[in-house]
Amino acid sequence: MPIDRSSQDDDAGPQGGAGRAVALAACVILAPVAAFAAMLGVDHALGGAGFARPYALRLSLPPASSQAGLPMIEGPLDSLRPLVVIDPGHGGHDPGAHGDQAQEKDLTLTLARALRDRLLAMGGVRVALTRDDDRYLLLEERSGMARRLKADLFLSIHADSAGVDKATGATLYTLSAKASDEQAERMAAQENRADTVNGVALAQTSTRVSAILVDLAQRHTAEQSADLARLILREGEGRIRFRERALQSAGFVVLKSPDVPSVLFEAGYITNPQDAAWLGSPEGRGGFAEATAQAIRVYFARRSDAAALSSEAASSAP
Repeated sequence: MPIDRSSQDDDAGPQGGAGRAVALAACVILAPVAAFAAMLGVDHALGGAGFARPYALRLSLPPASSQAGLPMIEGPLDSLRPLVVIDPGHGGHDPGAHGDQAQEKDLTLTLARALRDRLLAMGGVRVALTRDDDRYLLLEERSGMARRLKADLFLSIHADSAGVDKATGATLYTLSAKASDEQAERMAAQENRADTVNGVALAQTSTRVSAILVDLAQRHTAEQSADLARLILREGEGRIRFRERALQSAGFVVLKSPDVPSVLFEAGYITNPQDAAWLGSPEGRGGFAEATAQAIRVYFARRSDAAALSSEAASSAP
């Protein structure tokens, strides 16, 4: 015979509902306690010490890396071909400067890609971008990639900014002498002497010799960097809009590699509507890429000729 549960509930009244609530609460509270007691019982049966047994979960995590992954190298498979590392400034949560038409991080990536494509089309050199997407990199990571890849040139691309729209034109920066001296001192310090400069491990030398080696390498690298900057200025005439004093020196972190010639290229003022529109146009990108790529090719051609002359002179010596 079916039981009329609704009538039973009604007859129970408020006291019956309260009893059910207490019973339900007791189940909720006691269920975990019972489960824990069962665990202790199993533990005791296995020879454990009950509450005194420590429980710990250990996971093996991959070691943290202090270096960013190296970018892909494009171009000839011959590793003897010169390698150019192009660094689009800013990226990720660091947008850089911005104007009415663009953000610096987007403009620099567009220019870097255009230069890479032009260099690859010309042939004869290998190319790598420190970033080919919208990611953030530390300043030290950017030049560090060039050193780890044993690059022959490092070019960091940026877009300048100013409080007034009248500021216009591109600027080429190389490392200042003061910043060069400071870098030599830092790398010669004991905690930084795990580095290798021009194939010489600084850890195998005294602090004084390390400082001399770094200083000599830095001076040679500075001369090569200045050569590239002058070539870009020459090849860019009529193609790139430069400032009146386009060649400058400063202590930018990305320029402080002691053995990779490095130039920071402020391609124009993103805060200037004319500069920003020009750099964002196909004509502006094309002029920037063509002039810079041609300057890089001339730079390598000069060094190849110099190396050939040096080898010829050595072979003809008595």
